[in-house]
Amino acid sequence: MDIESFYEQNEARRESAEFEFGSEWTDESDNEYELSWVEATGELYLMVEPDAMVNEDIFGDFLVSDEEVSDLTVVIIGKVASLAGLEDVLKGWEEAMLEENSLAWLYERIPKVN
Repeated sequence: MDIESFYEQNEARRESAEFEFGSEWTDESDNEYELSWVEATGELYLMVEPDAMVNEDIFGDFLVSDEEVSDLTVVIIGKVASLAGLEDVLKGWEEAMLEENSLAWLYERIPKVN
């Protein structure tokens, strides 16, 4: 689902605090993902955005194009009741995230969504 649908399905998500756990998670095809946790619902989700277009202006500055909301895909991958519990589950994530196919490491540790 896209990010806007994700928030529309449950307004508690929109109003909740969120905690990010890195934006360099990769799958076996080397796609990059951002991992976040929604405090109000306990949902752990991955967001993937398509490759952004990078252009250089006449001054040599790099400009990244804005992504359409509908292009930001969200997948709920687990639920963890508390931030402390999630921190225990994800201990060592900073290093693991930088490894090849780091989603495999992540999927081994998270409680699955029912």
